[in-house]
Amino acid sequence: MKNLNSFYYLIIICVTSFSFLVNAQNSSNIIKKGWQFRQQGTANWNSATVPGEVHSDLLNNKMIPDPYYRDNEKKLEWIEKENWEYKTSIAVTPATLKNKYIELVFDGLDTYATVYLNGKLILKADNMFRQWRADVKSVLRSGDNQLKVVFLSAQNVVDSLAKKDLPFVIPDNPRTYARKAQYHFGWDWGPKLTTCGIWKEVRLEAYNVKPKEKEYVPSRKVELVQQPDSIGKSFYFKIDGKPVYMKGANYIPSDALLSRMTKKEYEKVVLSAKDANMNMLRVWGGGIYEDDYFYELCDKYGINVWQDFMFAGAMVPGDDAFFDNVREEVKYQVKRLRHHKSIVLWCGNNEIDEAFNNWGWQKSMKMSKQDSTRLWKDYVRLFQDSIPKWVKEVDPTRPYTSSSPLFGWGREKSYTEGDSHYWGTWWGLADIEDNKNRTGRFVSEYGMQAMPNYSTIEKITAPEDRHLFSDVLKAHQKAGNGFDKLNSYLHRYFIDSTKVAKMNVKDYTYLTQCLQYYSLKNIIGIHRSKAPYNMGTLVWQLNDCWPATSWSVTDYYNRQPKGAWYAMREAYRDDIIPEIDLTRPINLPLENPNITWNLKGNEITLKALKAAKYVYIEIEGYTGKLTDNYIDLEAGKEIKISFEGKISKPAISVISLYDVLNKYK
Repeated sequence: MKNLNSFYYLIIICVTSFSFLVNAQNSSNIIKKGWQFRQQGTANWNSATVPGEVHSDLLNNKMIPDPYYRDNEKKLEWIEKENWEYKTSIAVTPATLKNKYIELVFDGLDTYATVYLNGKLILKADNMFRQWRADVKSVLRSGDNQLKVVFLSAQNVVDSLAKKDLPFVIPDNPRTYARKAQYHFGWDWGPKLTTCGIWKEVRLEAYNVKPKEKEYVPSRKVELVQQPDSIGKSFYFKIDGKPVYMKGANYIPSDALLSRMTKKEYEKVVLSAKDANMNMLRVWGGGIYEDDYFYELCDKYGINVWQDFMFAGAMVPGDDAFFDNVREEVKYQVKRLRHHKSIVLWCGNNEIDEAFNNWGWQKSMKMSKQDSTRLWKDYVRLFQDSIPKWVKEVDPTRPYTSSSPLFGWGREKSYTEGDSHYWGTWWGLADIEDNKNRTGRFVSEYGMQAMPNYSTIEKITAPEDRHLFSDVLKAHQKAGNGFDKLNSYLHRYFIDSTKVAKMNVKDYTYLTQCLQYYSLKNIIGIHRSKAPYNMGTLVWQLNDCWPATSWSVTDYYNRQPKGAWYAMREAYRDDIIPEIDLTRPINLPLENPNITWNLKGNEITLKALKAAKYVYIEIEGYTGKLTDNYIDLEAGKEIKISFEGKISKPAISVISLYDVLNKYK
């Protein structure tokens, strides 16, 4: 008996040891070094960075100027019309080749890519948002292996696909054919940099036993409550059984060139939301499914995520290939992200339902009834039938809504049910006070523009550009009639429009930031005062993807706050509901406040003889965040403002609304 037990023990030891040795051969080799790139048809190869994109590689090799400086964006349009090639070599050992399975894995190829290994075609990709795998065991050899990736121009591809479909036209743009970040094709706050590249990690995975998919166990109970009531239908979130009022902003990709987004940059962006007392970010549908680290930070800091799928403002193709592609994208992304407790909603798209029904496409494009019916059927099949089914297969507990918003701001229902994008303010040029009668059940978009910080204007312009409204300033204002709209609001709330033309850019910048501060503080106050009728307010937008005049409340460079960020921080406090101003700044009886200040260490003490509005402190060259700014000072009362870090011989200037307006009497 003893010998028999010893025999069984020996068998167990052998089996265990064999299993260990088999699994020990499993490896994942990240392919990061030795990459080169070139424009297809040219001879010279240049060093490349992977993960990355072609614009960054061109910039790093000093082959193009900074696309964010002056009007260089326009000068770089040629890049998007070319095809680009990337190559490297992979060193493979005989031990690696002994594995049963060897796969080359691309976590992200942007977008139309053909991959060759040792001269053999191994993969064709056509979706930026999918992971791509190729079985390469039979192609690999011991020693160096040549890997090449060829990218076709996404702009050329979508133009070709759109032309092929004529006379049938999909509004609003050929970009909709591409499963690629839609903002790369340009937006009303971002540049048109239709880039390409290996934008996520590449690795060689070798193993003998295919790893099992980790079982998903939801931890993270979320309900979207949409119940009929006496006014319409509710729209609010219950988390772990408790209704939560959502205070937050819309999030766009934080750079037009995604490889620039380091962990440090993500920390800055998410902390800018947390520090402003936000509890929700809506990841907007024209960008990307964000990096894992973004969601980890949201988990960590208690930021709920409204996650759009990557569709925005355009109808979609209805062919089987497109639907199959989207199905794989949806399942991959939901599986990748579903373990993050921060995600509380999957949303099919941004503004497509609203666009088809309210933007006049049928009339402006002289669309036939047959084409219109076909487009709507394809829309319904994707967003109301298919995507919710695909989501439920891999994440059965989280809520899904087909589109944001369900009703546009021109329809009465947008104020009584569903979520609302209220753009009567700004696009409709309605007064800020009109929000009192236009508050929806959950306002998921609204905003007011402002110039970027003046230090940013200095970075992106030459001295000769710094006048209103220079061609370079216009190149960084993407909204239609953007400056006209800003001036309309400045005229009503701050200064007569006849005086704007006399202003210098620095004063104009200051006033637009005061306008954005005033607008958001009051609109948030209106929304919050209507709880529980209204149960959410998400400002458009938290961040910028390049230096621009936009709706962002933070500046692109160093993620510095703009004036409105401080307004939001106060308006989103849990312990107060912000007071609404019903006096417009233009009607205030301002007097010279005679502000004095002194600096001790990293603390600035301010005092005014008369009451002062929107007191702005600027520290030349400082890239951090002040504890407060654009503040109101009571007569005779001291306020202390501090800043992070140390500055040797800081150059400080302090201005108020009186100081600026008094120049232009």
